[in-house]
Amino acid sequence: MAHAARPMVTDDARTVDARACQLESWIQYRLGDAEYWALPACNLSGNLEVSFGGAVTREVSRRTRLTDVMLQGKTMFKTLEPDSWALGLAAGNLRRPHMHSDRSLVGDVYFYVPASFAFGGERIVVHLNLGWRYEKEWRHHHIRWGVGFEVQLGERSWLIAESFSEDNSGSFFQMGLRLWVVPEHIQLDATLGDHLFRSRPTDRWFSIGLRLISPALWQ
Repeated sequence: MAHAARPMVTDDARTVDARACQLESWIQYRLGDAEYWALPACNLSGNLEVSFGGAVTREVSRRTRLTDVMLQGKTMFKTLEPDSWALGLAAGNLRRPHMHSDRSLVGDVYFYVPASFAFGGERIVVHLNLGWRYEKEWRHHHIRWGVGFEVQLGERSWLIAESFSEDNSGSFFQMGLRLWVVPEHIQLDATLGDHLFRSRPTDRWFSIGLRLISPALWQ
C-alpha cells in the first residue's frame, strides 16, 4: 500500500491496490487564494492506475473558477518491497480552462518516471522523479525533477519532505506530517511549502489533505 500521496509533487513508484480505488483531496492556501483539489483514482487491471479530477480556485476577489482538469495513467515496471526499489511510468494531460482558450480537451501533456527506494524495511523511503511537460499555451518544453522522503515517526505517523523544480522556475520545498487515522484506508496530512532559496509571500503555501482508500471493489 502506498504511503506517499498528493499534495506532494514528487510521486512514489507505487499504485493503489489492484481493483481498489482512492480519493486524494486537499486544500492549498497561497496569499489569499485557495485551491480545492479532488483526484479519484482506480487500479483497473492490477498494474494500471487511472486518475481523473481537478481543482477549483477561490481567488482573493472571491471569484471561484475551474482551474485544472487532469487525466493520468500510471504503471509499474517493478513494485516496491522492503529494502528494495521500484520503477514506474506515468503520463497524463493537464488542461487549465482559464489559460487554454480553445475548446480542445488536450492541454499540457506530460510524462515522468518515478523511482522509489526503501530502507529499514520501509521506515525510510526515498522517491526520485524525472519528467517532461509540453506547455501548450506557449509551446514550451520543460524538464521536471523531484526528490522526496518519507520517514516513519510512529506506528501511524510519517514525516514527509520534498524538493522539486521545473527548468528556470526555481526550486521549491515542501514538508509536513502524514497520519493514518484508519490504517490503509483513511489518511490525513498537512504541509508547508516555499521557494528553496528565497522567500516571498507569493511563493509560500499551506495545505491540508484527506485520502480515502477502498478495499478491492470487484473480482
